[in-house]
Amino acid sequence: MADYSKIIDYIKSLYPTMDPVLLHGPVFLGNEKKYLEECIDTRYVSYVGRFVTAMEEKIKEITGSKYAIAMVNGTAALQMALTGCGVKRGEEVITQDLTFAATAAGIVHAGAVPAFVDVDKETMGMSPDSLRDFLVTKTITKDGKVVDKETGNIIRAVVPVHIFGHPVRINEIKAICDEYNLMLIEDAAEALGSYRDGKHVGTFGLASILSFNGNKTVTTGGGGMVLTDNEAIAARIRFISTTAKKPHPWEFVHEEVGYNLRMPSVNAAIGFAQLEYFDHIRQNKRELAEMYHQFFAKLGIPTFREPAGCSSNYWLNVIMLNSRQEREDFLKFANDNKVQCRPVWTLMHKLTPYKDYTRTPMPVAEWFEDRVVNIPSSVRE
Repeated sequence: MADYSKIIDYIKSLYPTMDPVLLHGPVFLGNEKKYLEECIDTRYVSYVGRFVTAMEEKIKEITGSKYAIAMVNGTAALQMALTGCGVKRGEEVITQDLTFAATAAGIVHAGAVPAFVDVDKETMGMSPDSLRDFLVTKTITKDGKVVDKETGNIIRAVVPVHIFGHPVRINEIKAICDEYNLMLIEDAAEALGSYRDGKHVGTFGLASILSFNGNKTVTTGGGGMVLTDNEAIAARIRFISTTAKKPHPWEFVHEEVGYNLRMPSVNAAIGFAQLEYFDHIRQNKRELAEMYHQFFAKLGIPTFREPAGCSSNYWLNVIMLNSRQEREDFLKFANDNKVQCRPVWTLMHKLTPYKDYTRTPMPVAEWFEDRVVNIPSSVRE
């Protein structure tokens, strides 16, 4: 067992002005206050205003996506991505068991039914092998549609999650989706600035989502984004998320029941300011990951490293301990000493709202659940 006090002292040395040391606190190093003042002065503080558009354009530039639609948060973004891509009420969406609850919630909010598969040890994200096993053993094809044999639901889409910013084996997952004629919609909420084979995650499927929550690599306080290269899908999402209002200078004509889920300009002002120095943020976090790797290697504690062929943003750094008990002992010691650390999320199939949905066995997800600890990963000022 490592000397926990040595670990705590090292982490505190990285954040000498932060007390307590937060898991991932926001930092504001650029024009955030200036742009907020400008936003207030113009009185355009809702989704109408230059900063929403400016942030969407900057995200398109960073990711290479053709279209970006700013949303109030990542959960709403996933709901709109699924709805805009044509997922219908009662249809099934396959995702991974090891993820934040918002992934499953976004599926349910879209009226769909989640199903869960295991992750793999290389990426901590969706296992293509588990996905294929699910499709081979638990589904049949009827009239060209993939149907869950247990529930009778049509399976429409697959949502892999790039956990902690580490890209999944997305090319293999996409090949399976293509084989079964399923839509691929990526949950890249944690992965702004992460790449596989030189291509930004979130640009492999039909659509994807990002999150700009207060603890993300870039924050707008609360916010999200839908990405897609499909013009019709982008237009559909923009329309239904903006109360389904027909554009007109003064008339209020709403052509269907819409949603009110667009990002306000005051939030976008903060996010756009941070995107102006995003290269610095990303480099700072990658340097921190390397520092942690070298430090913990001396203690014999493995850190989770970016998968082969990938360049990760290292949103949250991960150490892996030997057992659930050691994990609990360390978490108590760290938090008692004012260093905020946390375990990985409780697996979806163990949560009351999702315990009865279709799933595969989860040996790898359960292995991670017993061992993973997230350690402070804020940008160092």
